[in-house]
Amino acid sequence: MRNGYAHSVLDSYISQVREIRQKRSERLNGLTSRRQALAYQKSVQAAIRRACGPRPPKTPLNSVVTGVIRRRGHRIEKVLFESRPGCLVTANLYIPNDLNGKAPTVLGSCGHSDDGKAAEPYQGFCHRLVKAGFVVLIFDPVNQGERDQYLRLKDREAVRACTRAHNMMGKQMELVDDWFGSWRLWDGIRALDYLLTRPEVDPKRVGITGNSGGGTMTTWIWAAEPRLTMAAPSCFVTTFLANLENELPADAEQYPPGVIGAGLEMADFLIARAPAPVILMGQKYCFFDRRGLAEAYGEVRRFYDLIGAPRNTVDHFLGPVGHGYSPHNQEAMVRFFAKQEGLRTPAPMRSSDRLPDADLFAAKNGQVLNNGAVPIYKMIAAEANRQVESRAPKAAAELKRSVRRVLQVTPRRAAPHYRVLRPEHASGSRIARYAVETEPQDGGTHIRTILRKSLNTPYSVTLDVEPVVHLFVPHVSAETDMAEDPAARRLQKKGPLYGVDVRGLGESIPDDESQAFFHSYGMDYMFHGYGLLLGRSYLGQRVNDLLGVIRLLESEGAGKVHVYGRGQGAILSLFAALLHGKLASVTLKNSPLSFHSWTQTPLVAWPSANFPRGVLKHFDIADCLKALGGSVKLVQPWGPGMKPLSPRRIQSEMKELGLPKRMLVKG
Repeated sequence: MRNGYAHSVLDSYISQVREIRQKRSERLNGLTSRRQALAYQKSVQAAIRRACGPRPPKTPLNSVVTGVIRRRGHRIEKVLFESRPGCLVTANLYIPNDLNGKAPTVLGSCGHSDDGKAAEPYQGFCHRLVKAGFVVLIFDPVNQGERDQYLRLKDREAVRACTRAHNMMGKQMELVDDWFGSWRLWDGIRALDYLLTRPEVDPKRVGITGNSGGGTMTTWIWAAEPRLTMAAPSCFVTTFLANLENELPADAEQYPPGVIGAGLEMADFLIARAPAPVILMGQKYCFFDRRGLAEAYGEVRRFYDLIGAPRNTVDHFLGPVGHGYSPHNQEAMVRFFAKQEGLRTPAPMRSSDRLPDADLFAAKNGQVLNNGAVPIYKMIAAEANRQVESRAPKAAAELKRSVRRVLQVTPRRAAPHYRVLRPEHASGSRIARYAVETEPQDGGTHIRTILRKSLNTPYSVTLDVEPVVHLFVPHVSAETDMAEDPAARRLQKKGPLYGVDVRGLGESIPDDESQAFFHSYGMDYMFHGYGLLLGRSYLGQRVNDLLGVIRLLESEGAGKVHVYGRGQGAILSLFAALLHGKLASVTLKNSPLSFHSWTQTPLVAWPSANFPRGVLKHFDIADCLKALGGSVKLVQPWGPGMKPLSPRRIQSEMKELGLPKRMLVKG
């Protein structure tokens, strides 16, 4: 596969983010008074509230202490509570012995460790804090520690790590217009609710800390929760641009929808709570870029100074090692919190005195599902069912408008510019190649969709379009599908066949290995994530690429365009056909039959880029198929596992969806 355009999507995103950051920097640097600064802070707070979405109602915590461990100088209570009905959270509460009145307290957020709160660094910072006189509550994140949501599954490979499990739930939540980070944030808010019920806790002195994924949640919860009075995020805060430029994908909860599009950077989540005390921590050799950490600290420092905050309310610390909540960072956090609360900083600990995981279990046999918890994927399924049942049918025109809104596709009439590229030879055929600039210029960078054409002539330096065109939209690569797919090979025998690689597919795949495309932390996943951060649909941008190619072919003489889409290409072809409205025919091979089916199973293999945010509130695939009527044909549909459905399953689903049998044809 030729990869001459492998960085086109990345470079386009970088241009967009740089442009937004430049405007933000100008605005931030233009603040010269406390009044202006507070107005900026207010706008930041509003944008953060929009990103985090509406909160669910607070329901009874139903908390219970399931055991107590008594240690020298403190005790550890094993706590179980419900953050929402059926969603059980396991936690450990560290309480110093012989408290004289209410004590300052810290909420601990775990990073991406499979053993959650029992991991050595997280036990370590809890021991250091309780030794300094703090009450500490540390809770397990979803699918970490005692909160495995997939405990009952036999095949767990797709969710074998907590990060993969987060991304699995994250993409399913998008279909119901939810964000996995808001679930994580809500767990933290309810953990704080529990903490403040305790008689040992001073509600006016409550800090929060965490590292890596825990640093993420420390940052998000800090911005969203005014009851917290100090914060110490570690090994997370940098800049969104640094992560993008360094090709660093993030977890599903690390892509708050629309925040970059709203003009925010990570530092703004800390600025949102000024002048409350905060220390920003990182590591010298962390993959979260230390240059971004220094930039964020500089912005926060200047903002605090501008509003007149005391100098000791903002600090930073850079540990000497790689990514992780090392003892250096733990000690820095304890010193900062103790200084804020007027406590004596204890002598450095020689070790974390770690307890075995099982000693800290709050749930039966160390898993909340054994205590009756409802797996989150079942909650997603129930919400999807509710949205589908309450959705009213749409007329054709209204359906088109809904598709445009969900995918954020803007109607365009002009044919895009194209370049004639060097041809290739494959399987004895000459392949012409064209770079089609399907998106207006963004900061000097164009998106270039690659159009391929199999020729039966020696001429490949022009684009000569036939009156009747057959256009193939691949699952991953036009080069591969046009050579290997039986339908594509048959079409090439009849005459010229066009193939199209929209952004991020085929020639613009940035990953070297083909299998890396489907990795849950691959570049395609990251591109989708930055689409979320920018408030744009990555899927919609791909549909726009396909529509641009069709406009080009029509402008060059095509009177009839027949589109053939396979797999991911089938999804793109379906939406393009609906929005175009005048394609001669569309054949969808290996297409899913519904997005709803992706919410009714624990595991979905389709990449995140195929999940339209909030789609189930408005329409589903079957609605689009019905609107296309006789112009669309289905070949060998695929299920949530991205594998062929059985004939019986196909018949059953098509009947349930109200799709006519004649729509299904042999490939």
